[in-house]
Amino acid sequence: MAVQEAIVDVVARAVEALGLISGPIHAEVRHGEEGAVLIEIAARSIGGLCGRALTFGLLGESLESLIIRSAIGSGAITIEVSASATGVMMVPIPRSGVLERIDGVDATLAIAGVTAVEQTIANGKPVIPLPEGDRYLGFVFAEGATAADVEAALRAAEESLTVVIG
Repeated sequence: MAVQEAIVDVVARAVEALGLISGPIHAEVRHGEEGAVLIEIAARSIGGLCGRALTFGLLGESLESLIIRSAIGSGAITIEVSASATGVMMVPIPRSGVLERIDGVDATLAIAGVTAVEQTIANGKPVIPLPEGDRYLGFVFAEGATAADVEAALRAAEESLTVVIG
């Protein structure tokens, strides 16, 4: 809990320093020996497909819908999440080359907690690992009763996927 409190504190101080008082923020924080260190903060929502990991209320309203309703003042906003814990993993690109295929998708989908696998670079296209590259290979989404369950599912997913690059 102390780690989460340190992360919340560093983000809250950054938001206050920037004068952000309403709307979404995107913050990236690394926690290590030196404590919580802010990497990035911006007045924007989460990017790419990662927002799919978050749904709200009984009917699973999307994050984007919630943000728009808030911005236009459209009634009460429910921020209760639909699932106890969710997560998303960006599929790592192991080296540069041409993507031939991603093996193990069916096995990954069979892992308890994994809800979806999305490949975002087509087979036959060039791939370059980050930070030099500018795209993720794909995403694995998971849900669970606890954050530990979700983390375990995503770690198992990473082990079950094989990225074949020519």
